[in-house]
Parts: sequence; structure tokens; C-alpha cells
Amino acid sequence: DFPKISLDNSVYVRLMAREAVKVQVQGGDGLCPKPLDLVKDTAGNWNAIIPSAGPGFHYYWFIVDGVRVNDPGSDTYHGYGRPTGGIEIPTPGEDFFHPKNVPHGDVREHWYFSEITGKWRCAYVYTPPEYDRYPKSRYPVLYLLHGAGENERGWSKQGHMSFILDNLIAEKKAVPMIVVMDNGYATAKNAATAPAGFSMRDMTKMAETLEQVYIKEIIPNIDLSYRTIPKRESRAMAGLSMGGMQTMLIGMNHQELFSYYGFFSGAIMGGIMDDPRTAFNGAFADAKGFNEKVKLMWFGAGSGETQFVKMVDDTKKKLADLGIKSISYISQGTFHEWHTWRRHLNEFTPLLFR
Repeated sequence: DFPKISLDNSVYVRLMAREAVKVQVQGGDGLCPKPLDLVKDTAGNWNAIIPSAGPGFHYYWFIVDGVRVNDPGSDTYHGYGRPTGGIEIPTPGEDFFHPKNVPHGDVREHWYFSEITGKWRCAYVYTPPEYDRYPKSRYPVLYLLHGAGENERGWSKQGHMSFILDNLIAEKKAVPMIVVMDNGYATAKNAATAPAGFSMRDMTKMAETLEQVYIKEIIPNIDLSYRTIPKRESRAMAGLSMGGMQTMLIGMNHQELFSYYGFFSGAIMGGIMDDPRTAFNGAFADAKGFNEKVKLMWFGAGSGETQFVKMVDDTKKKLADLGIKSISYISQGTFHEWHTWRRHLNEFTPLLFR
């Protein structure tokens, strides 16, 4: 019966732990970012109400006598670097990410061995509903990156990426496309030490190795294994949070490979915030040439993540001052969490490959 969601989006949680001394609940932005104490009843159940949770998907967990444990009443997802419980708060009037009675694509596991990292890697690959019916057709590709603490399953499981694409394609709002969701962590096999965590320095270091994996392994492997259109005009790259930063660091350095870019709550890197004219070896210095080559620069954030909203506004203005075209979108009432990024994907993909 628990967790329960009330009509006002309060969440009732309960955990049976008769011998525990103290139990708390905590979750991500938009749910319960600070630990909330539970109260023990006579039956040994610990109870609490999380008031007014935000819409969409949220991670959460219990802290039992100082030990973090997942709620046995919920599914687990890969978040915060480990299996973590999650809950979906209904969003009245929004069903763009729900399964509907339309043709559905497939999400396939694509394994390959990386010589750069010395390890097996797995990418989840979405193929559109028509893919197997038209064996001579070729498709553009969106490379879609996850955030820190998550993995290649996040966009499918937490993000409902396939339902979003299925619905958009069925409504003819998006062109049929392949979506590649690879693992966002990469350490060179000869590296002395692996990045220790999710600091900006660690993520930047991983992005340097991941760049080589994408350029030399992922993209060639996908072009060989799937019926892609292997041209820059038919490739896009987008990512959320850490994945947005990786899109900036990898994609902007390789405009010969991509024509469309999406930054979903992503840290803006490479000097754009300081002096965009010198960022990425002067990629923005020739505005006319950049606008002809790059078909889309798309920035998004949730209204509740004020740091990223400011970053989007500042970046868009600085690029506009140089004559660089871009589009921004702010998801109202959402935070640094999956409902923000679902909305981003829903707004971004209809603009691709037109």
C-alpha cells in the first residue's frame, strides 16, 4: 500500500523496522532534498508525509540508523551512483511520455568492446517502429547522454524516451530516428587512476576519454551495425546535466560530425560563459559560417533550478550578441530531475532533421 500519493501530491511513506532507533526519508530535487524524520507507531511501522511533491519522477530512500536503504515498496533505478528507489508523481494534463495505442519502436542492447577503455561497453539503441518493416530505409541518429550517477538505462527507464519518440513519430511531429544511449563514463585503460567521483574536474577528465570513445568507437560501430545516414547533417547530440556538459565538450569540438545540439540542464563549458569568441578554438567567431553549419543550438532548464536558468539566459545572450542563433526552453514548475528532461526531449526532438 505504500508509498501513497494523495490528491495534493503529498507522499505517504512507511517502513517496517521494529528495532530501529531513528528512520528518515530523503529524495531528489522536487521531492525531499533534506532528510525528514519518520514517526514510529505501536506496530513498529515508521511513517511520514512528504508534502507537495513536484510532478514527475523522483529518486528517494530511507536512512535507518544512519544506513541508507531503499523502500521495498518501490522499484529501483540506477541513480546517485547505485540502485535507488523511485516514485512517479502524476502530472495532470500531461501524457506525452505515457505508452499509447500507437506503433512502438524497440530498445536494443548493443554490446561492444572498447580498445580505448579496455572494457566491454553497452549502449541502449532505440529503433523507430518502422525500422524492421522497411529494411532498405536509413535513419538519422540522435546520440542521447545521461547524467551523473546514472547510466545508459536512464533515458529508457526513468526518462520514458521510447514512449516520447513513439508518440511524436505517430503524430508526425518528429521524423523517425535512431537514438543511441551509451554509458557516459570512460577511463582510458592505461590511466594511472580512475576519476574519483562526480566533481567538475572528474567529469571533464571522463569527457576527454569519452570523446575518443565516441569518435573512434561508438559512432563508427553504430554506423556499421545499424542503417544510419552517416552524415553530419543526420547526426544530433544531446544530454542532461553531466551529459549536457559532455555534449558541449565533445560535440562543439567535432562539428564535422554533428549538426544539432541539445543541452538539458547542462553546465556550459569551454569558455562560452567568459568569452564565447575564443571558446572551442574560435568555433563561434564566424557567426555566419556557424549558423550555416550548425542547424540547432538548443538550451533547456527547469524553472526550479535557478543556477541553470541563469546559465541558459546568459549563454543565449552572449551567443546572440555574436549573431549565433539558439533556442531556449524553461520547463515550468520542475527541478533538476527527470520531468524537466522528459519535457526537454519532447520539445527538442521535433526540431531535428527537418
